Amino acid sequence: MDEQFLSLLRALLEPSTEVVKNATSQLNQTYFKSPSAIPALIQIICNHDQPELRQLAAVEARKLVSKHWNSLLEDQKPQLRQAILQSTIDEDKPLPRHSKARVVAAIAKIDLEDGQWTELPGVLQQAATSSTAKHREVGIYMMYTLLEAMPDMFQENMGQMLTLFNRTIQDPESAEVRVNTMLALSELALVLDTEEDEQSLRAYQSTIPHMVKVLQSTIEAEDEVRAMQCFDVFNKLLSYESAFLNQHFGDLIQFFIQVASRSEIDEDIRSQGFSFLMQSVRYRKMKVQSLKVGEQMMSMCLQVSTELDALPEDEDDVSPARSALGLLDILAESLPPKQVVVPLLKAIGPYVQAQDPAYRRGGILALGMCVEGAPDFIATQLPEILPLILHLLEDSSASVRSATLNTVARLADDLAEDMGKEHARLIPALVKNFDMAVQGMRTAPASSKEHDLDVYIVKGSCMAVDSLIEGLDQEDAAKYVTELVPRFAMLFEHEDHKIQMAAVSAVGSIASASEKAYQPYFEQTMQSLGKYINAKDSNDELELRGIVVDTLGKIATAVGPEQFQPYVQPLMASSDEGLHLDHQRLKETSYILWSTLARVYEEEFETFLPGVVKSLFACLEQQEIDSEVQLGAEASDLVGQEVTIAGKKIKVAGANGVNEDDADASDVAQALMDAGEDDDDDDSDDWDDLGAVTAVAMEKEIAIEVVGDVLTHTKSKYIPHMKQTIAIAAPLLEHTFEGVRRSAISTLWRAYACVWGLAEDGGMEKWQPGLPVQVTPGTDLTQLGEVVMNGTLALWEEEMDRACVTEINRNLAATLKLCGPAILTPKQGTTTSTPLEQITALLLLLLQKQHPCQKDEDDLDGEMPLDEESAEYDWLVIETALEVVGALSTVLGEMSGELWPIFETPLMKYASSQERFERSSAVGTMADCVQSMGAACTPYTQKIMRVFVKRLSDEDAEVKSNAAFGTGLLCAKSTNDKEVLSNYNTILGKLEPLLDASSTGSDDAHARLLDNAAGCVSRMIKRSPQHVPLEDVLPRLAEILPLKEDYDENEPVYDMIVTLYQQQNQVVQRLTQSLMPVFEKVLGPPEEQLSEEMRGKVQQLVEYVRR
Repeated sequence: MDEQFLSLLRALLEPSTEVVKNATSQLNQTYFKSPSAIPALIQIICNHDQPELRQLAAVEARKLVSKHWNSLLEDQKPQLRQAILQSTIDEDKPLPRHSKARVVAAIAKIDLEDGQWTELPGVLQQAATSSTAKHREVGIYMMYTLLEAMPDMFQENMGQMLTLFNRTIQDPESAEVRVNTMLALSELALVLDTEEDEQSLRAYQSTIPHMVKVLQSTIEAEDEVRAMQCFDVFNKLLSYESAFLNQHFGDLIQFFIQVASRSEIDEDIRSQGFSFLMQSVRYRKMKVQSLKVGEQMMSMCLQVSTELDALPEDEDDVSPARSALGLLDILAESLPPKQVVVPLLKAIGPYVQAQDPAYRRGGILALGMCVEGAPDFIATQLPEILPLILHLLEDSSASVRSATLNTVARLADDLAEDMGKEHARLIPALVKNFDMAVQGMRTAPASSKEHDLDVYIVKGSCMAVDSLIEGLDQEDAAKYVTELVPRFAMLFEHEDHKIQMAAVSAVGSIASASEKAYQPYFEQTMQSLGKYINAKDSNDELELRGIVVDTLGKIATAVGPEQFQPYVQPLMASSDEGLHLDHQRLKETSYILWSTLARVYEEEFETFLPGVVKSLFACLEQQEIDSEVQLGAEASDLVGQEVTIAGKKIKVAGANGVNEDDADASDVAQALMDAGEDDDDDDSDDWDDLGAVTAVAMEKEIAIEVVGDVLTHTKSKYIPHMKQTIAIAAPLLEHTFEGVRRSAISTLWRAYACVWGLAEDGGMEKWQPGLPVQVTPGTDLTQLGEVVMNGTLALWEEEMDRACVTEINRNLAATLKLCGPAILTPKQGTTTSTPLEQITALLLLLLQKQHPCQKDEDDLDGEMPLDEESAEYDWLVIETALEVVGALSTVLGEMSGELWPIFETPLMKYASSQERFERSSAVGTMADCVQSMGAACTPYTQKIMRVFVKRLSDEDAEVKSNAAFGTGLLCAKSTNDKEVLSNYNTILGKLEPLLDASSTGSDDAHARLLDNAAGCVSRMIKRSPQHVPLEDVLPRLAEILPLKEDYDENEPVYDMIVTLYQQQNQVVQRLTQSLMPVFEKVLGPPEEQLSEEMRGKVQQLVEYVRR
């Protein structure tokens, strides 16, 4: 044996990084390039007395087999095969044994494909059924490694393999045999055809209960290593076809609920139980929903949340309590409110009223975690929630107040407008907590628990104000500037950089919300924060710098371009430098600043465009392969850690193909040897899906969105860069990260809208409804529309991410309304279906819940009931699809009557839904369609009228408001006199209680209801005044004028009044004294109360009446 070779291998186990690097270099250059390295390594594997060196030699041999095995002499191979096989069987230590088994698998992968080493499967079968436990352990493990390396190897013997594994998974003597069997089964599933081989599928399904017992026994034995391997198998099976777990899925959910909830179990084990439940809810949501276990999981999470420490943990830490809160977030997002949020609100009462502060803390945190997933429902419950919030902000326990501040911030983030209305009660409570905590920080010892809690409350108060203030109107926000800014400004130089960041960010939001009211503090703030835009001596300073740059951008929007001008150049220079400081957050902050300043300076931002565009394009053209390879090579380091996937943290129990035996002493050596080489190890392949969410991908998501912001605001000045923008953005529609796809679709449509707007500014006529188009855009604009539409349709058809489809819907609806029907025009010479036909088909799929993004992956060919309850997150994709239906009607005009029969059934279905937000959206869309169809709605009058009239009695104000709007339009547009006029009395009877300002409430929804009811009655009178009791109706109408919320309804109201005066109607003439003050108000500010044409008519009426 070459002693130098052996010495270099030993060096790889040294703790010195420098020694390892030198040894690695010499091994790569001197030994590993030669095929003779394999026999040398196998000799060490078989004969050396040091287990760590045997393991390391096996790891290196496995990597070299694919490169050098075929170069060895044929007469060498039998001896080497026999030596490594026998050594593996005889090995006593688990880690070297596993590494050796992988060498066997690597050799077998080559030899078996070449028709050699044919006796190996028989040897393994014999070992797996041996009466000696150690032989069974090795035999099954080598089968596992072979399945992993060449899964097709045992496919022809599937039945025999399953019979064997069904026996070995119940091995009475060895836990390792049982766990190794689970590992082998996880690989065997990859080659089992669930549709063609039902017998094998049933045999496989019968192993699932045994797998549960294996995991349960490892938990009871407190064998964390094997338990993690078992969790890994279940996580893999969850990602495979649903057929493997479906039969036992309900029982599995119950088992993992028990694992997660038992406080006596190790925390890491419980966290893995939560991880399985999270992934089940996210990826098998329809199955979970059908099992109706949402409430049970919610109750369990609520109980576990009480285990959270009084001091908030580091957000990177994983604990059962944090995992429970994470699961609540996913439950609220994925399941209908009735299964999670409704029972949660009922359940938290005893928690928030409990004597134990841990229960109060857990209850209020649980509420906060559900806001993002069900904001619409939570908004309806705010009258009951806010007294609870205010009470807990006064709690005697600082930890409870800290948790409540967290929930206030979450509520304000997702319900900005609703929470903003409560500013008069909330902000004083936040200030009180802030002041108490600041005082406490000054008096409590720095290392005490009390001091730490005060620190959290100061940060929490800043963050709550940060979120809440942005939901206030400018006038309301201005009231708090003098109260809040000095308090937060005194923390700008605090020693805790997290307090600094929270205070700086809050001041930015205060400035943004209060606008001109912030000016007295502008110069002082710039002096205080200006020094931080160049800070770069530590990671903390870089983080603070990012927050400061973001805040200064918000201040720019508050004070305006002229006052901020002296600070633009140094801030832009800072942002440019930030791109090169190797700090991801700072890069993203620089991009966002450019977006903000482009919005502030618009076309005056032209000076900075060349540099900004160059940097954004450089970001978007970055290669991501290196990042993906690095993630794969380092995947073993992620076992037991958290990774971020699509913005969500998931703790990794184990990775497909990640080898527990390659860890420990050889980790550093292996990583160094892999660097810069083509690694033939297939272990990284299973991690390719994580490569889509690299730091570079997330950077691109922001960069392409900022491109859209910049081009939108700089308008004509951006045109020189438009062609290259489209060339770079269009391919991003195929990016592996859904965030990039979402931002790219938005930017492409914004580019089209920008060019369209410039064409109109240059003299192109305003678009007209209907096809063929009456206003034809120029060649360049037409070609741009084709590129964007073709890319959109290709993505829209297959996109699995709901948020991405939602973004497509929103952008298409907005562009149609802005630019008209030109984008629906088919390309000349095209024989395939037109864009309109494709859009219609895709919308119908979405409304029928049959689009790929609306199904679990294994249910793509199945039917989802249209009346199945939806989570609010799921409903968004349907709601935005309805927006596209409405936009299509708008741009097609009366032609849209041809589309009505296509969408009628799902619209009617949603209009009768049990969910108020579904009814509201559907009825509103129907009203928009009637408005666009005009007289073309006549054939459908009876069915539409039935829905509208029924919804005039709906329990929800918004539904009633939309129904009133639609009813009035139908009465005005339809030429079916019999159907319309026969419903007048019924309609008036239902509108009568709505035309009472004192009984309809004071919020925006009730104000809109009052306005739409007024518009409906006005349209009915205009259509047929003789069918309306004007003596009763007109005085009631006069009492509620002028309209306060929906100014669009002023058109039918004053059109009707003017018409009655023209007809010299005596009823309206008698109301002149009451109407004159109304006319004066509606002719005054704000000017948007009336269109220019209607303003002229009302002015003429006033002049006529005054004569």
